[in-house]
Amino acid sequence: MHFLDQAKIYIRSGAGGPGAVSFRREKYVEYGGPDGGNGGKGGDVVFEAVAGLNTLIDFRYTQHFKAPRGGHGMGKNRNGAAGKDLVVKVPVGTQIIDDEDRETVLADLVTAGQRVTLLHGGLGGRGNASYKTSTNRAPRQHQPGEPAQEMGVWLRLKLLADVGLVGMPNAGKSTFINKLTNTKAKVGDYAFTTLRPQLGVVMHKNREFVLADIPGLIAGAADGAGIGDRFLGHIERCRVLVHLIDISSNDPVEAMRIVEEELEAYDGGLEDKPRLVALNKIDLVDDALAAEYAKELLQAGADEVFPISGATGKGVSQLLDAVIDYLPAATVTERPDGEQEEVDERPWSPL
Repeated sequence: MHFLDQAKIYIRSGAGGPGAVSFRREKYVEYGGPDGGNGGKGGDVVFEAVAGLNTLIDFRYTQHFKAPRGGHGMGKNRNGAAGKDLVVKVPVGTQIIDDEDRETVLADLVTAGQRVTLLHGGLGGRGNASYKTSTNRAPRQHQPGEPAQEMGVWLRLKLLADVGLVGMPNAGKSTFINKLTNTKAKVGDYAFTTLRPQLGVVMHKNREFVLADIPGLIAGAADGAGIGDRFLGHIERCRVLVHLIDISSNDPVEAMRIVEEELEAYDGGLEDKPRLVALNKIDLVDDALAAEYAKELLQAGADEVFPISGATGKGVSQLLDAVIDYLPAATVTERPDGEQEEVDERPWSPL
C-alpha cells in the first residue's frame, strides 16, 4: 500500500428539497384545499476516524464528495425524504485544515470512532399547505429549500505513536525498529533507505507501545534538503523521542547537533519533547571508544547516553526501560465490585 499523508478534497453538503404547491382535487370529496408537502433536509458531510487505516492514498483518486440533496415535497401532504448523510472515513490522527489559509485546523480526529460534522445540509422548503390560514385559504407560495454548503479542505495525517525515532540517514533506525517489531523496513547501505514513516508495536516487560520511524534528517532539511522535514509531523504526538546516532560516523557530536537544530527549526514543539540519545552500532567499535564518544555527547548537552547495537540487541533493554518511564502508568483491570482481577502466572498448557 502506498503511503500518503496529505490530500486536498472538495466537499459539499446536500441542498434542501423545495416545498410543493398542490391542491386537493378529488371527486365526491367535500373539502379540498392546499396539500403541498415540505421538502426534505439535505445530507450532512461527516468525517469519521476509523481504525485500520494509516494512509490517505484513497483520496488521491477521489477528491470530490457530495452529500445527496433532500427530496422535494409532493401533493397529498407528502414531505420529501431527507438526504442521507455522507460519512467520509479517515485514519485516526487526521487533521482537517481550511484550504483558504492552509493553517486553520477545523477538526482533529485522534480517537477511533470520533465523528465531526463539517458541513450541514440545507433545510427543506415549506410547502403551500403550511401557509394555510383562516384568511389565506389557497396559498400558492412555497420555499425552494436552503442551498448546499461547499468548501475545499486539506487532510493531513499525523500518525499516532508513543515513541519517535529520529536521526541522520544510515543511523540504523530501520535495523532498530526491525529488531524490536515485526516491521519489515527496508535496510540498505546507502542514504534515505526509509522514504516514508514506519510504525511498529514494541513489547517490553509486559508493556506495549507504538514506535514510529521517520526518514533521516540532514543539515538544511527545514529548507527542503534531502527529503525535507515534512515527516516530522508524524512524531508531534509522541511522548518521547529516541535520537539514534551512528558511532561509526565521522563526528557523532556534530550529528547530534544537526538533528537538534532541525527539530528546533521545524517549530512544531519537538524541541521541547524529552529525548533519549542512543549511540548505535557499538558492535563495530571497542568499549573504550564507545565510552569516549558517550562522554563527548554528555558534554555536548545530552542528558543521558545509551550505548546500543540495533543489530545484536546489546544495550537495547536498558534503553527501553528508560522509554517506559515516559509512558503512562499501566492500569490494573478492575471488576465491577471493585476487586482486582487476579493474574494467573502459571504457564499455559492445553491439558
